[in-house]
Amino acid sequence: MTAPTAPAAHGSLTRVADDVYAFVQPEGGWCLNNAGLVVGGDRAVLVDTAATESRTRRLREEVERVVPGGPDFVVNTHFHGDHTFGNGQFVPRAVVVAHEGTRSDVCEAGLGLRGLWPGVEWGETPLTPPSLTFRDRLTLHGAGGPRTELFDVGPAHTPNDVVAWVPERGVLFTGDVVWSGVTPYLLMGSVTGSLEALARMRALGASVIVPGHGQVGGPELLDATEAYVRRIREIARDGLRRGASVLTAAREADLGAFAGLLDSERLVGNLHRAYAELEGLAPGERLDVAASFREMAAFHGGLPACHA
Repeated sequence: MTAPTAPAAHGSLTRVADDVYAFVQPEGGWCLNNAGLVVGGDRAVLVDTAATESRTRRLREEVERVVPGGPDFVVNTHFHGDHTFGNGQFVPRAVVVAHEGTRSDVCEAGLGLRGLWPGVEWGETPLTPPSLTFRDRLTLHGAGGPRTELFDVGPAHTPNDVVAWVPERGVLFTGDVVWSGVTPYLLMGSVTGSLEALARMRALGASVIVPGHGQVGGPELLDATEAYVRRIREIARDGLRRGASVLTAAREADLGAFAGLLDSERLVGNLHRAYAELEGLAPGERLDVAASFREMAAFHGGLPACHA
């Protein structure tokens, strides 16, 4: 049996611009994701939820300080449980919105993430798939407040990744396409797709970036994530040239400035994706997630810590 790990501190909601808030859960490791709130006059939009019942209750309490009764829309940037398991606490008042591919993946993945860390106090997290889906773009308007533009930039972190852009306030919620002080994770998405997504986001000219994990920042978060992704591709090219396995390449890799990022074991999954793409696999095509996770644990020396 896996011993339980001490949970991290609960997150808090902070205003980052007029009508726009970020809910940040330190330190941003496994299942400690960020969320956001946009108050658009007579409509409120919540971007992502949280992994556990208690963490989502904290999120709801923080949101209701600003929007009594809760949000009208909940946006899921992608299908992973840390961003979707809390959906059930906001319905039926809120409509859950996502890319149509995200809905399919939520239904397929179910609550499987919970099985990776049985020591976490998950609580009640009923599977609640999105009820409103779109393919490319969707704009949520609020009378008297800023609009929230949703558009798909995947495959990047996953096959479909939605970002939420608040153009009147210059705030961009990136989901897990951008990270701050935390190692990105590309296994289910794409290396090349991530670079393309980052270029699209940079073109928006956002002044405030709310990443999927880690502290809020500015455009420098786009630069840092891009630099890491490019370094991954360099390590993969060198590993393939030498005939090194992914695990060997990860153990021998010089991450330089990125060595201090939280959850460095994700390097293994990232190299699996980079190797596969360099060998011709299309962006977003499926890889063996379970096998990769076992190798990540071997690289880490045990199950990676989850403090949710």
